[in-house]
Amino acid sequence: MFAVLSAVSAWAIPVLLVFIPLYSAFRKVPVYESFVEGAKDGFQTAVSIIPSLVGMMVAISVFRASGAMDMLVGAIKPLLDLAGIPGEVLPLAILRPITGAGSLAFTTDLMKQFGPDSLIGRIASTVQGSTDTTLYVITVYFGAVGIRKAGYALKVGLISDAIGFLASVAVCYLVFG
Repeated sequence: MFAVLSAVSAWAIPVLLVFIPLYSAFRKVPVYESFVEGAKDGFQTAVSIIPSLVGMMVAISVFRASGAMDMLVGAIKPLLDLAGIPGEVLPLAILRPITGAGSLAFTTDLMKQFGPDSLIGRIASTVQGSTDTTLYVITVYFGAVGIRKAGYALKVGLISDAIGFLASVAVCYLVFG
């Protein structure tokens, strides 16, 4: 089974890169012109979301540099200890909805400090795969299409991230004990 999946993975992109232009030519679609038009739209979208991204990055930097995250972690850590959740992964639960790069850097630090095979390393890895960068996604996608009222999407996204975090901890305790 692994060999089949490896073969499919190795050939999927080259086959698509050959198939799409050939199919488009068969259907008499102007491939290059369509590509250029899409790239132009993508560039305009990228330019339109820059203010939202800059605002989000500044807010993240202020949150971390001000010590607010450390204060929040210090306040919540005793409750997590009672629940059996390692307090070391709490900053990851806070960072992950905000920034993918920041949460990955924090996960890397946890791996260096505790090791990838430790319970904390495994929880961090599982959290990385089970949660999303909710604020980034809302900023980019909602900003790209001009949606200004994102309250419900934000609530659902953050609740999903919290459930993903708790489920990651539970699964790691069940599987790795």
